Amino acid sequence: TTGGDKNAKKLYDLLCKYRDALQVGKSCRTVKPENAEEAQMAKELYLLTNKPVMYVCNVDEASAKSGNQYVEQVREAVKDENAEILVIAAKIESDIAELESYEERQMFLEESGVVRLIQHAYALLNLRTYFTVGVEECRAWTINVGDKAPQAAGVIHSDFERGFIRAEVIRYDDFIQ
Repeated sequence: TTGGDKNAKKLYDLLCKYRDALQVGKSCRTVKPENAEEAQMAKELYLLTNKPVMYVCNVDEASAKSGNQYVEQVREAVKDENAEILVIAAKIESDIAELESYEERQMFLEESGVVRLIQHAYALLNLRTYFTVGVEECRAWTINVGDKAPQAAGVIHSDFERGFIRAEVIRYDDFIQ
């Protein structure tokens, strides 16, 4: 290239890879970036078929743990996409939600497909939760993986990020004690 843009050729090559994938009916998720620079260029394109995807398979109770032939067909169809596949039984989730006592629901909560769905979605989107605890309220805030304390404070209010001084961090087990 003689236009002076050093990245134009790299971007053109990346776009050609995406075009080739799309022309054979594959998503952009199947194109693996060769390096961090290419990964950043891909991210800045905001291509719809390059967004993270989670396939949620609703199965009967018998197939909830191991899946079934249909789940395997989904796995095979998306094996090159680097996509999340989650198997849940919506009927079981409905039954758990209808339990009357809080204690009964808590017994099933850890195994719940809804909880796993939330955890997988957060992991897929590179998100984390952090908590703030005060006298009057406890709040959960969503941040990106890798955010430092000032950016996390900015989620609450932009003034907090600008005037950030320090963070007091405590391990959960220590807090419970």
